[in-house]
Amino acid sequence: MNARLQEIANELASVPREMQVELLLEHARQFPPLPERFQAARDAGLGRVHECQAEVYFFPEVEAGRVRLYADVPGHAPTQRALVAILMDAYEGASPAEVASIPPDLLRQLGIASLLGPTRQHGFAGMLARLKHGVAEAAGS
Repeated sequence: MNARLQEIANELASVPREMQVELLLEHARQFPPLPERFQAARDAGLGRVHECQAEVYFFPEVEAGRVRLYADVPGHAPTQRALVAILMDAYEGASPAEVASIPPDLLRQLGIASLLGPTRQHGFAGMLARLKHGVAEAAGS
């Protein structure tokens, strides 16, 4: 887990379970809009995380060895939005190797796996796979 993700994990661990949900929703509210240059690709279904019931899209780029993360998640899917926002917050500007090393049990390490049912956990695993693949592809690996 990188330093920013550890900060998020510590913040989540410092509050009672009912407040963890509120912290997740705060991340969802801070979700940045998808830049216009990716909207046609999204509309064509490119970048979609098919394991998610909600329409989750990733459009990672690698510039000068640093990851730039762009994503789109509808507002009516606040949990997925929050999880993607956390990934974007923690890994924006990271190296492709850092993204590749995101642990598969990240939800457990964040202390929020118990807040999510099996369907959302499966969707999150798909998000991680799509993100890692997209970054590796953008890096030319």
